[in-house]
Parts: sequence; structure tokens; C-alpha cells
Amino acid sequence: IDELTGLITATALMRPSRSVLDLEVKSVKKKWGQKSFAAGVDRSIIEKGAEMLGMELSYIIDETIKGMRTVAEDIGLKGNIEG
Repeated sequence: IDELTGLITATALMRPSRSVLDLEVKSVKKKWGQKSFAAGVDRSIIEKGAEMLGMELSYIIDETIKGMRTVAEDIGLKGNIEG
């Protein structure tokens, strides 16, 4: 999860809103394919974890985003969105 939250955080901070509150799975998946983006994130660890859990990567990304939304203000990812 640490690797995935790092990728999600980096993706959120690149958005105009600088928030996870409006972040969608497709945005994270788009950045996933750009190996130079958040290059320190070992995507193979995330893939292996998803495989071990028997879950789709998109589902894990979505659930992680949802979890991060609940603490968005605390982790500095509320951005400029009210809510």
C-alpha cells in the first residue's frame, strides 16, 4: 500500500485541484504507464500485491483512493476543493 499511496499522492499533486477528492482511477492508471512519473514507486510491488490478493489493480487503486479521501485534509491532499 505504501507504494500505491505514493503514486496516488504524486498523481493528485499534479492536478489543478491538488486533491484526492476528485481523483479518478483512470488518472492514476494513466500515470501508471509513465515510468518516469513517480519513478521511485516500484509498480511491480503493487502488481504482486494485487495478484496475491486475487484482486484487480483498478479495484485496489479505487479502494485506496477512497481510503485516502477520508483523511484527505490530514494528509495534505484536500487541495482547493471544499467538502
